Amino acid sequence: MATESRQVSLIDRREAIRRVSALLGGIALVSETALLEACGGERNATRAGAAAFSTNDVAFMDEVADTILPETSTPGAKAAQVGAFMALMVADTYNDRDQQVFKNGLQQIDTACQQMHKTGFMAATPAQRLALLDQIDKEQKKYTDDRDAKQAAATDAASAPDTPPHYFRMIKELTLLGYFTSEIGYTKAMRYLEAPGRFDPCAPYKPGETSWAQHA
Repeated sequence: MATESRQVSLIDRREAIRRVSALLGGIALVSETALLEACGGERNATRAGAAAFSTNDVAFMDEVADTILPETSTPGAKAAQVGAFMALMVADTYNDRDQQVFKNGLQQIDTACQQMHKTGFMAATPAQRLALLDQIDKEQKKYTDDRDAKQAAATDAASAPDTPPHYFRMIKELTLLGYFTSEIGYTKAMRYLEAPGRFDPCAPYKPGETSWAQHA
């Protein structure tokens, strides 16, 4: 178990982002779960819109997000308060059906952890959490592929099946969006200039460098 924990700690930020982005088909954000409808909202878990989630829910989402984007040479998703961001976005921008899918998904993660490791997610080790989310993500990938295939096979929009996204895809999308729109994501995981100079579309890039954050 000590070896597994060490392997988890050695995953760097770039590798974590690469894994998640690859599992999302190379696109971090999609429109189907309305992620971009309320990006201007205040990030505050005590807002009325986020009241549907308890403090324990927010703490749970922080730990799930931190397993996806853990602390390495830069702070992880938990430090960026991604759990509070998830609560706000789900409550304020998801429809009733998708909100329920998301909330049920949190319970499914904990139940699956009990079945796999004989302990709840909050008490699990980093290695146990990672193994669990890897397994859930494989299930999510198959579910999403099947869903996309059925929608692509539909003759028109009216006949396309109205199947909700998988809860873990929602979680991954919100983790990436929450982290990379936070101050930590912009200034620690990426390079940011508050007052950029000229626009250079062909700036040199050296392997291992962090990407530039978009100007806010």
